This record gives sequence, C-alpha cells and structure tokens, in this order.
Amino acid sequence: MDALSGLLGGFGDVLTPANLLYVLVGALIGTAVGVLPGLGSAMAVALLLPITFTLDPLAALVMFAGIYFGGLFGDSITGILMNTPGNSTAIAGSIEGHRMARRGRAAQALATSAMGAFIGGMIATVLVVFFAPALADWATKFGPGEYFALALFAFIATSVVVSDSVPKGLAALAIGLGLAMIGTDQVSGTQRFTFGSVALFDGISIVVITVSLLAVGEVLHVASRIGRPDDTGLIQTKGRPYLTRAEFREALPAWLRGTAFGVPFGVIPAGGAEVPTFLAYGTEQRLDRRREDPQFGKGAIRGVAGPEAAGNATAGTAMGALLALGLPTSATAAMLLAAFQQYGMQPGPLLFDRNSDLVWALIASLFIGMIALLILNLPFAPMWAKLLKIPREYLYAGIGMFACFGVYAASSSIVDVWFMVALGIVGYLMRRYGVPLAPVLIAVILGPLAESSLREAMNNSDNNLKTLVSTPITITLYVLLALMVAFGVYTKLRARRSADV
Repeated sequence: MDALSGLLGGFGDVLTPANLLYVLVGALIGTAVGVLPGLGSAMAVALLLPITFTLDPLAALVMFAGIYFGGLFGDSITGILMNTPGNSTAIAGSIEGHRMARRGRAAQALATSAMGAFIGGMIATVLVVFFAPALADWATKFGPGEYFALALFAFIATSVVVSDSVPKGLAALAIGLGLAMIGTDQVSGTQRFTFGSVALFDGISIVVITVSLLAVGEVLHVASRIGRPDDTGLIQTKGRPYLTRAEFREALPAWLRGTAFGVPFGVIPAGGAEVPTFLAYGTEQRLDRRREDPQFGKGAIRGVAGPEAAGNATAGTAMGALLALGLPTSATAAMLLAAFQQYGMQPGPLLFDRNSDLVWALIASLFIGMIALLILNLPFAPMWAKLLKIPREYLYAGIGMFACFGVYAASSSIVDVWFMVALGIVGYLMRRYGVPLAPVLIAVILGPLAESSLREAMNNSDNNLKTLVSTPITITLYVLLALMVAFGVYTKLRARRSADV
C-alpha cells in the first residue's frame, strides 16, 4: 500500500498544466531526436541537461521522462520506414517492420510499434512500482561468470540460431568482436590494433559503428540500386493508423512474450535492450516457422510486436534499477543519473526515503508520457509514413547528412567521420553479400563485457574453468543455449530435407 499511496501522490504532483506540458514537450523532443540516425534519447537528454539548470527539479525530471520513451519510439520510425534505425535497440523490430512498409503497410507497422511500446513500457513500469526492490536484488546475483554466460548466450543466439546462414552469422560475429577489441585493454592497459594512432586508443565508438553499418550502409545500398529495373522507387503509404481485430489478436501474444523478455534485462547492465529485442525477434521467427503460411520475410506483424515490446519493457525496468540501486543499465539511464546528480539527488536505496516526492512524481510521469506518446503517434502514423513519398535520392541524402552530423556531434572528431565512411562501405558489402548485421552489433556491444567478465572470473578462481558453470544461473543459461542450438540445427536440417524432396 505504501507504493500505491506514493504513486497516487506522484500523480497529484504531476497532473498540473505546467508539468503535463513538460511531459508533452519531452515526448515530442524525444521522438524528433530519435528519428535522426545516430542520435537518440541519450543524446537528447545530454543536449538538454544544460538547459534544464533553470527549471524546477520536478519539471526537468518529468521532461526527461517524456524524452526517455519518446526517443525509443523515434528510433523505430526511421527503422521501419527507411531501414535505418535511429539506435541499435530498434534494429530487430525494423527487420520485419520495413518489409511491412514495402508491402504498403507502413502505418500498421508504426501502429504495432507504438502499441507494443505502450504495452511493454506500461507492464514494466507497473512492475517497477511494486517489485523494484526484488528485481534489483535479483540483478545483484550476477557475477563475472553470469555475465560471460549471458554474453555467450547472446552471441550464439544471434549468429547461429537466428541467422539464416551459420557461416555468415559467425563471420559477422568475428567482425564485431574484431571491432570491439580495438583500443586500450581494460585490464593491462595495453594498446590493441591501434597501429600507433592516438585516435584509436579509446576504440571505435558504438555510435560510429551503429550509424555506419545501419544508416550509411543502407544509404550506399539504396544508392547502388536506384535506377535498376527492379527498383520500385516509392513505397505505397496508404493505410489505416490502427490494427484490425485479427491483427490485434495476432500481435498480442508477441507483445506479451516480448515484455517477458524485456523485464528482467532492464535490471542487468548487459548493454541495454539489444539482447532482449533480438531474443524476442528470434522467438517469434521460430514460432512462425510452425505456421502453415509463414510470414517472416514478407512483413510479419509479430516480428515488429515482440521486439518493440521487449525494448520498452527493458527501458521501464531499467528505470527501476536506476532508482533502487543507482545502477544505469543503458546509455539513456546513465544520462538520467547525471540529471539526478545535478539536482543533488543520488539514486540508490536511500532515494525513496530522502526524495520520495520527486521519485514517485517521476514514476507517475512515465505512465503519463507513454499515454501521451500513444495518443500522439497513433493518429500521426500515416503522416510519418508520408516521409516515404520523398524521392529516394533526396531522402537518403538527407539521412546521410544527419548521420554525419550525429557522429560528429557525439565526439567532435573528424576522425570518427572517416571511420563512419569506411565502416559504411563494410555495411554496404555485408548487405550486398547477405551477411547479417545483428551479430556484428551484438558482438560490439557485449564483446567488452564478455572479455572483462571472463578475465575477472579466471583471476578470481585461479584459472579454474569450473567457475563459469558453478551457479544455478549459469547452468540454466548454458542448458537453454544447448537446447536452442539443438532445436535450430534440427529445424535447419528438416527444412533442407523438405527442400530436397
């Protein structure tokens, strides 16, 4: 009852005209910034931090709450419409979402994304209200062995099980791990693969890699196909900004499964929402293969619903981990931590005692922000879809310009822009030869975590490999991984036999 009374008090503080306006402005800014490749909700919070010094703490925090979820939806818009996700967390949902757009169902894909974001975020935030301490306690049980098992699980799941071609999936994983190893070794301080260049001492930023492979690679790929006889030019954008009853029934189980993937990952500092979104996508893909008329590859609504719900569920429980433990599990949560600290607030176990009014108002504003985003974005889905009416040469030239801007704004380094061009060519070649992008991004994001966890586990156990399988969590993860690989091999062999017949 204490949680419920605190939440009601938070709604009382937030439901004022001024604070509702700040939530709305935050949602609009987050969506607008998320649409730009290379930027995102973390960048929006970072850019607005200096501006909010003059605001009341409550007004600033509720604005950041709107940005928090608005940025996630904005990230998905360009992914669905133009196959250039604004951030790596939107990659999985963009795969089938863009295929839906190419089949004239852009508005329905955006509606599926918006409703998935709403359902996943709402369920996760409700759980934060009542179960934040329990979720935070579960996350503290993860040690080096558990983190390594989790990273290995993600590597194998995305490169071997989900990918259509195992050799190409493993090749993509190797590319990602190679990029992740560039820079200064975390343990010894040794320079690796820097070739004496000071610009490489800190490695290649994940922003540069994401924008290069996703946005620039797609721009080059589209440019290479403009004018070909099989190039359809514009995508049809007519459609309703809502789902029929049949579509809703089809998407609902995927929304719920995606939420189930996302909730626990929000309290694990394992690189954000990339892992649960890809796991949700892989699950829906495997379930789709059992249907009489498989839809994956044609624009499957479940391929959008699952990952979008997973991403926002992760964001919801990530806020719980930030408030209860002071543990930022994503880049945006880290920026919100800085926002708390600028007002003299330190997230952690004592936050609910020292600043309970602000905390509950912030949580209440998360609910309001998600409702505002749903109301704003569902009717405007056809308007967003009209972006596709812009001639492709102008549209993708604009994406390339914003990609350069986003990369340069992140570090003010012209060297990163050159890296962006080089990796963009790699992204184009990967598309050209059918090498999946997901394993590269997962390896770049989780590679450092896997390496540091493995080395720490070995150092703490005197190089005893048994420490990697010494807890119920690690054993469970490895058993699930073995079952997943076995099932993946079985389905591929069965599909090959059916093709031979």
